[in-house]
Amino acid sequence: MSAVREVMKMSGKVVLASIAVMPCILAQGVAKKIVKTDADLPRYSYPLAVAPSALVIADDATFNAFAAKVDADVRTTLDGYDIADKATMRQLLQERASYSLLTNDSAAALGALAKLRTLDEKPSAMATSGLLDRQIAEARVETGAVAGPAYEAAFQKHFAAAVNALPWDLAQERVKGLKRSYQIISPTLVVGSLKANADSAVAKTGAIDFAGALGLINGRVALQVRLPEKRAILAVVTPYISAHTEAKPDIWAARDVTLTAVDKLTPVRIAIWDSGVDTSLYPAQLYTDPTPGEHSAHGLAFDMQGAVYPGDLQPLTDAQKAAYPQVLKLSQGLDDLQNNIDSPEAASTRTYLSSTPPDQLAPFMKTMTFIGQYTHGTHVAGIAVKGNPAARLVVAQFNDGLPDLPFAPTVAWAEKFKSNFAMLGDYFKMHDVRVVNMSWADSQSEFEEWLTKTSTEKDPAKRKAMAGEVYAVWRDAVEGAIKRAPNTLFVCAAGNSNSNAAFLGDVPASLHLPNLVTVGAVDQAGEETSFTSYGDTVLLDANGYRVPSFVPGGTVLKESGTSMASPNVVNLAAKLIALKPKLTPEQTIALMRKGATASANGRLHVIDPKATVALLQTQGQ
Repeated sequence: MSAVREVMKMSGKVVLASIAVMPCILAQGVAKKIVKTDADLPRYSYPLAVAPSALVIADDATFNAFAAKVDADVRTTLDGYDIADKATMRQLLQERASYSLLTNDSAAALGALAKLRTLDEKPSAMATSGLLDRQIAEARVETGAVAGPAYEAAFQKHFAAAVNALPWDLAQERVKGLKRSYQIISPTLVVGSLKANADSAVAKTGAIDFAGALGLINGRVALQVRLPEKRAILAVVTPYISAHTEAKPDIWAARDVTLTAVDKLTPVRIAIWDSGVDTSLYPAQLYTDPTPGEHSAHGLAFDMQGAVYPGDLQPLTDAQKAAYPQVLKLSQGLDDLQNNIDSPEAASTRTYLSSTPPDQLAPFMKTMTFIGQYTHGTHVAGIAVKGNPAARLVVAQFNDGLPDLPFAPTVAWAEKFKSNFAMLGDYFKMHDVRVVNMSWADSQSEFEEWLTKTSTEKDPAKRKAMAGEVYAVWRDAVEGAIKRAPNTLFVCAAGNSNSNAAFLGDVPASLHLPNLVTVGAVDQAGEETSFTSYGDTVLLDANGYRVPSFVPGGTVLKESGTSMASPNVVNLAAKLIALKPKLTPEQTIALMRKGATASANGRLHVIDPKATVALLQTQGQ
């Protein structure tokens, strides 16, 4: 995940996160429908006469009438469906707490937060579960008020007690995130986010889908419930962070392996199946096809409609080129804010996001989304080839920002890409590409989101069916490409939604194939990040925290996400193959698993490049 994407993720969490309600008790004898995947859940839609950015600041009577309809549908869903997926239930319970705070039902909020704590699985999430919302509810219960001096004092008292009791090693990511968020959140950011992400879809269909409705409710909660406590939140978290200046230990330098010509290396081709690569940054680590034909000498590239074109990196419009330097500065500022660095870039980012009018902020946020996708492949490539002079980059380029493409997806469009991906699989096989990085994932819900933004179809059930047809072709296309190159190792990112990849149906992360490995993200200390997704396909974990690499043009940015963890595994795999080119994908995966450090609970298998290379040499493979 790029730092620019972190902006969108962060504003999404604060502004556009989902909402839900506590499950009601079913009448005795009525069986719930079993939910095995996200696609098994029902879909809803809500007519809107005004734009979401206007509704979020409407009077209470108008907004609460809308919210009550959403609330009723959530209750119906939880009454009628048996949802075993913990990530889904965590989301529902957290957003039930948010809705309860919005409607001043503190008892319901506290009940939802108590249940939520039982569903958290990661140590850091367990330690910080319910932080902020619980203290808001407690202050309301204590004072019988939602505002005023007594309530403000009670909230700060409860919040300070909760934060100061937290162990730093478990709480630092969450507490730093709160500081970062409340340094920039403002009404203009809330409204601007909705203008950028929701208004155009509603203008097209006259309705908002369930996910958008949940985000709209949480935007209201941000404005009315959480944002008024901004001063108190910062007054508590800032000294707590300052008092715990010690950083987590960094395990990665000691595990690093840098190869040289002395190691008698065999060149190894590494494909970056992503948004493209600024190949000028890697002149000594680049594959060149002597007979490229109609495509680039460095690989294959497809435009949004699936046509082949001879490029390595997606083109930028004049407006995007003009915005690019500002986006990079914003990215650096966000990283500094996240890590409590008081820099000019941090100050500039804080000012820009909190003060820019919504009408100006919305189009810029859309530009940020595209540029975040545009820089992604180049950043990934730098991680994949670091310390390996035998690496030879191959570019496999397409635009995976699917929900932001300006047309509606169709089966015919997906079939075109199925043919393209088959071409890619054959290319990898014919050109002896040994490792492929895939730091992206697509699910049926993503195609539904895309249809919500581009289709005139108002019925969410029909959009779900349409998305299902396109997704089925897309899933076959991705799986088919991997199968067409059985001697190539494919490495993919688990995802950044703290969810089970199989439940979401993410491809490629949910696929079970012998030449595919899915990677989760850990931090500098080798501990599981709060954002990383998981599941039975996640066989390895690697550094996905503030990983430095180049973006187009040569600027170095530190970015976080499973997108960064995946190429760290690619890097190790390519080094093993450069040392021993006869390794098969299955042998390479097994070797990396054997050399990894397993967590006590067996949940993580954190790669150790130095130990794995030593193991290869010891075994003489």
